[in-house]
Amino acid sequence: MQGVVKSFDPASGDGIVVADTADLPEFDLAADALAGSIFRMLRQGQRVVFDLDGDGRATRLRLGSEADMDTPGH
Repeated sequence: MQGVVKSFDPASGDGIVVADTADLPEFDLAADALAGSIFRMLRQGQRVVFDLDGDGRATRLRLGSEADMDTPGH
């Protein structure tokens, strides 16, 4: 999935990602959301690609290329 970081607390690792779908669902970050990622912290408004774990939490956050994010003109 693709989305945008709504909030992130670097001290606790808690955060919310909003998916880029018509209904704009929000997903809490899984505890391991940044494990193995280039991210050490996230900023509000940052675009990410992510998966959902078995509990419906955002995990495996990563950068997507503009082509992956379906940016107009690419």
